[in-house]
Amino acid sequence: MLSKKNRLKKKKDFETTFQRGEGFKQDFLFLKILKNSLKFSRFGFVVSKKISKKATVRNKIRRRLSEIIKANLPKIEKAWDGIIIVDCGIKDKNFREVEATIEKLFKRAGLISN
Repeated sequence: MLSKKNRLKKKKDFETTFQRGEGFKQDFLFLKILKNSLKFSRFGFVVSKKISKKATVRNKIRRRLSEIIKANLPKIEKAWDGIIIVDCGIKDKNFREVEATIEKLFKRAGLISN
């Protein structure tokens, strides 16, 4: 799980990132990013009920995304807020496929240098 300082929690932070952030799409994931004034990056996740009615499935997806972000945190640029929005296709994917998609998405957004 991501450390507390690396989590985007407040509704205001989510709204600001949604409104002013730049968007990138890769397969079944959509990323909104916005520069912040902190010395570290923060991430939040949106997994709607359209993905699954079961909270356990949605939470499993969030945990997977969180672990992928945590593993890549040293490579990710500092001072960014990011929100990952999930589309329906993620239910059929395994951990490695999701991890590869996130890395591609972050490279497109410029959060990870090539």
